[in-house]
Amino acid sequence: MLTKSLVKNISLIKEAFHNSQDIIVREFMSFQKTKSALIFLDGCVDKQFLISGVIKPLQETKTKKNEKINDVAIQKIVSFAQVSKEKDFNTIIANINNGFCIIFFDGETEVTCVGSSKWPIRTVSEPPTSAVIQGPREGFVEDITTNISLLRKRLKSPHLIFEKLEIGSYTKTQIRICYLNGVASEQIVQLIREKLSKINIDGIIDSSYLTSFLEDRRHSVFRQVGSSEKPDIVASKILEGRVAILCDGSPIVLTLPYLLIEDFQSSNDYYSTSTSATFLRWLRLFGAIFAIMLPGLYVSMMLYHYKLIPIKLLISISSSIEGIPLSPFLEVLFIIFLFEILYEASLRMPRYLGLALSVVGALILGDTAVKAGLISPPAVMIVALTGVMSYTVPNQNVQISILRLVFTILGGVLGFYGIILGSLFLVGYLCGMENYSAPYFAPFGPYVKSDQKDGMFKKPITDFVMRPQSFSNKNKVRLKK
Repeated sequence: MLTKSLVKNISLIKEAFHNSQDIIVREFMSFQKTKSALIFLDGCVDKQFLISGVIKPLQETKTKKNEKINDVAIQKIVSFAQVSKEKDFNTIIANINNGFCIIFFDGETEVTCVGSSKWPIRTVSEPPTSAVIQGPREGFVEDITTNISLLRKRLKSPHLIFEKLEIGSYTKTQIRICYLNGVASEQIVQLIREKLSKINIDGIIDSSYLTSFLEDRRHSVFRQVGSSEKPDIVASKILEGRVAILCDGSPIVLTLPYLLIEDFQSSNDYYSTSTSATFLRWLRLFGAIFAIMLPGLYVSMMLYHYKLIPIKLLISISSSIEGIPLSPFLEVLFIIFLFEILYEASLRMPRYLGLALSVVGALILGDTAVKAGLISPPAVMIVALTGVMSYTVPNQNVQISILRLVFTILGGVLGFYGIILGSLFLVGYLCGMENYSAPYFAPFGPYVKSDQKDGMFKKPITDFVMRPQSFSNKNKVRLKK
């Protein structure tokens, strides 16, 4: 509890922060010759604002004797700032952590909290992970207030709701649940709200921490929470009836419900012609399928079904693998692991060294291994080709890499039968998954006719009369003709 002694109150605040060196105490004489003190965290406040907007007015303002000092401070001095009177000690500590400046007056058990935060903020720029050919080039940043303004800029409606949560016993991370009232399903919003409110963890550093708590199948290889760094993408998903989750300190915004088809769609599809968008979506689909299946098909044909290979191609491959000590199965596995190791090493090295390592690994090591007779050129070409194809759907790159390894093992052990059984199991598994009551494989499994206009065939926006029917939402009509 705060006391009327300024010295004791300052001591209480310092003890609460364990005498941390970044707690700044600035004592001065305010109006009515009252001993006063400012307390704030160094580096978290706008010091120029404190000098011109707080300290100087507190020293120069003239008041009547019967006026309460806190009321004068709020009404006449810092009325243009975010300001309030507080008595609760825990609230005062939370405000200091949020970049507030706390004004203590001797003889008062109430304090004046002034919003003066000034955190380091990265400027809004094009996100590095989402290349933009056409369309907006703005990307989310690590400041949640800026991210909210970017969404408000695009959705100028009083129906846009931001619900506030605080998660993390130490980090006190600000979370916002964003949705359109009257469009998003109330059941989905309530389910997300309950899952987030039950989180009891030391800290949330990034929005990725929340995905494990929001997923229905936590051990599934497939991701079940959408994510984006672009405000235009998130705004369009909110308009469809999805719910966005913003996390302070993270430029990644999560969206739910999430469907697998979303990763085969790109923001550029909606800023180009329908024909080109349809072509690119089919290209991404075939790229993902070949990235998963091609190594397994190669291994199974070389081991069990070589009669299916044209004779001239078979002679060419046979001459290239002559003298290779490893079987085609072990050879492909070795190359896959080699490429994955090079990929991980290039990610974690400094940028220019990582680029050099990629060149060295792809050209020098690969060429040397081929010339030394350890691996064959066809196997290197197939694994390298599937590695490139996996980036046609970059958000599923990790999942594609895992499935590629699984289908390679199935092809090496059971041949075509293993690949066929694996494909049937994969399609059945995807069709059986649900994400917040939305079929994960929709609009193909189950087949939703009205959503095919934005499936693998992309229709003009004039045909988008109804909102997606693959997941629950309200106000079904989005375009009135």
